[in-house]
Amino acid sequence: MTVTWETKELGEVAYLAGRIGWKGLTAKEYTTSGPLFTSVHSLNHGDYVDFSEAFHITQERYEESPEIMLESDDILICKDGAGIGKVGIVGKLPGPATINSSLLLIRAAKGVHPKFLYYDLCSPSFQKIVQDKIDGATTPHLYQREIRQFPIPIPPLPEQKRIVAILDDAFAGIAAATANVEKNLANARELFETHLNSTFDVAPDHWTQKPMRSLVQIKHGFAFKSEYFTDAGSYVLLTPGNFYEGGGYRDRGGKQKFYVGEVPDGFVLGKGAFLIAMTEQAPGLLGSSIIVPESDKFLHNQRLGLVCVRPGAPWCNEFFFHAFNTRRFRLAVHDGASGVKVRHTSPDKLGLVEVSFPESIKEQQSIAENLDALLDETRRLAGIYNQKLLRLAELKQAILQKAFSGELTGLPEEALQEAAA
Repeated sequence: MTVTWETKELGEVAYLAGRIGWKGLTAKEYTTSGPLFTSVHSLNHGDYVDFSEAFHITQERYEESPEIMLESDDILICKDGAGIGKVGIVGKLPGPATINSSLLLIRAAKGVHPKFLYYDLCSPSFQKIVQDKIDGATTPHLYQREIRQFPIPIPPLPEQKRIVAILDDAFAGIAAATANVEKNLANARELFETHLNSTFDVAPDHWTQKPMRSLVQIKHGFAFKSEYFTDAGSYVLLTPGNFYEGGGYRDRGGKQKFYVGEVPDGFVLGKGAFLIAMTEQAPGLLGSSIIVPESDKFLHNQRLGLVCVRPGAPWCNEFFFHAFNTRRFRLAVHDGASGVKVRHTSPDKLGLVEVSFPESIKEQQSIAENLDALLDETRRLAGIYNQKLLRLAELKQAILQKAFSGELTGLPEEALQEAAA
């Protein structure tokens, strides 16, 4: 930091205000029009607050809290919940707007550039302060009195404007590069999904169509007791979280749960076991499938259906893995499911779903090999694109770190190169 910078408490350089409780406001009072009622979900779409999915409240409810009526250039920070520490800045307001109790309004004082303050709150140094405050807390929460005391490095206003101009240019390039990578990633996935669906949507005349129950039985998993869940152990406890939305086994890393209790007979899975997710723990997960990659390691948990092939049924795991990830199959599973907030299916309902397939195992294997090759290439490209997105995100953080250490002299060359790549 240069000698012309001062460090002040956030409460000295900004006006802060939050909703005091809900003042009796409940979801039943949401309206289809009227002032916007903003939540942390509005901070999930880049730098600027996105009001497109905000709820509405009555004019009376809006006017009862004038201290949190939003203005252009206001900054919002999430002070509790899953998005704690997340920040957004208000651009052009589409109409009167206010915030819910999980957000805090921060309005830059005179002599402080709003965008400079916003970038400051996004910087790694500020976010570390936030993280240090919530680490170890039983219920993570940022109190307004604590936020007011957070240290903010402030240079003279001309220097603030210079830094904002540099950051705006650098981040515009990074945003363009990110959008291009995300488009390439979406195109790669769409190419595979188009080929996959076309393979099964227009089945050749010699293919057979039958309900799943004519080929397999579906076995329920076991409700393993949570008191025996651990962060390490011999047995991996499979959950719907181990399923990719498009099918396939996913290692949950540090979130993976293991089991150290007694395991009943018949619920330790062998390599090649075929499982179907029977609950929609995450959007698009219902009906997704995996083929177990290793023997005597994974447990057949509840909410997962184990496919048990009937004797003599023409069944190739790899073929039906792809068949179960088609639009047609997943829609049939979803339509037959029950539940409002979380959809669930059952072995009996899965058994009614119609599937198309060739009777020849050799033909099933050939089709599966072609789809496997295309899927492998799609995942290879996705890995490259995801690494690119990670590098772009890291680059943005590195530039912010330089900016608020007083080390930003001009538009970083690496940002230009990364954006142009």
